[in-house]
Amino acid sequence: MQPHRPDPCRYDTMTYRRAGRSGLDLPAVSLGLWQNFGAADPFVTQRAIVLRAIDRGVTHLDLANNYGPPPGSAEENLGRLLAADLRGLRDELVISTKAGYRMWPGPYGEHGSRKYLLASLDQSLRRLGLDTVDIFYSHRFDPTTPLEETLGALLTAVESGRALYAGISSYSASRTREALAVADQIGLRLLVHQPSYSMLNRWIEEPSAEADGACLLDVLGEAGLGAVVFSPLAQGMLTGKYLGGVPAGSRAAREGSLPSAFLREDTLDHVRALDEIARRRGQSLAQMALTWALRDPRVTSVLLGASSPEQLDENLAALDHPALDAEELAAIDEHAIDAGVNLWAERSSDL
Repeated sequence: MQPHRPDPCRYDTMTYRRAGRSGLDLPAVSLGLWQNFGAADPFVTQRAIVLRAIDRGVTHLDLANNYGPPPGSAEENLGRLLAADLRGLRDELVISTKAGYRMWPGPYGEHGSRKYLLASLDQSLRRLGLDTVDIFYSHRFDPTTPLEETLGALLTAVESGRALYAGISSYSASRTREALAVADQIGLRLLVHQPSYSMLNRWIEEPSAEADGACLLDVLGEAGLGAVVFSPLAQGMLTGKYLGGVPAGSRAAREGSLPSAFLREDTLDHVRALDEIARRRGQSLAQMALTWALRDPRVTSVLLGASSPEQLDENLAALDHPALDAEELAAIDEHAIDAGVNLWAERSSDL
């Protein structure tokens, strides 16, 4: 098979943002392989989505060890593409992966120990067919392991050449400050933080008493870390799919990453109001949700999933619309409420 020949104009049509005070630019929209890239999903569709992303200038492909299902299969599938269609393009891509959630049985198959993180990274590299990833994350804060050990494992990953940069994901504002202090002590430069963030999940804007009143975005801005935010469409709640109920085959119908309990009528009333604001702007609800998440310059990139190339194109069109003005932002604020959809709070950011 001949490798894919990407669109020669791809870098002219994508917006890139610098990740904090680093030398790395990331696309304003990155492709997340959390959903739709498992063993049960058609590989032909996965291939079409990734190749379309490449043609649109989406250089950042984000993974974790447990993405699938089954865990590991998303990395295996991207590994197939890197060995074939994307052969020769590796240096034009930013590939990230993470470790923190359960991957194998026993006491060493999850959390933040050195043994788990480095073993998981080695397994990820084998699945991807790579010698190094660009970013390796601690996927969640582990209160049972000293930060010196967790961040020390990230330092080893960088110093050994298995990763170029290190990041953390879903750490609270105060835990991020602690991590930054430890990182400084051991000589580790953290590049990015990956938190969940959407119009229905605004926890990274909330002041933290433990962080002297600063919110997570404040901490990241002060420290010069980029924010690569995931779930900007609130697991699909901000796609417009649920405005009229729960369609068959949707995530909510399957009780997957979007529990049907999230779709309360009062929440949907706010979503419908947000949809009306988007229509007045000539955007879809999903497009406006991405425009909104990117309004803060401390947000480097939004991580977006896709079930088809067409859906990816539709959402990338958010970059073609003007920024939200003050009146629109005020109208959105009336309905961009915390809907209790932060699935990762009790497992990381609340600890």
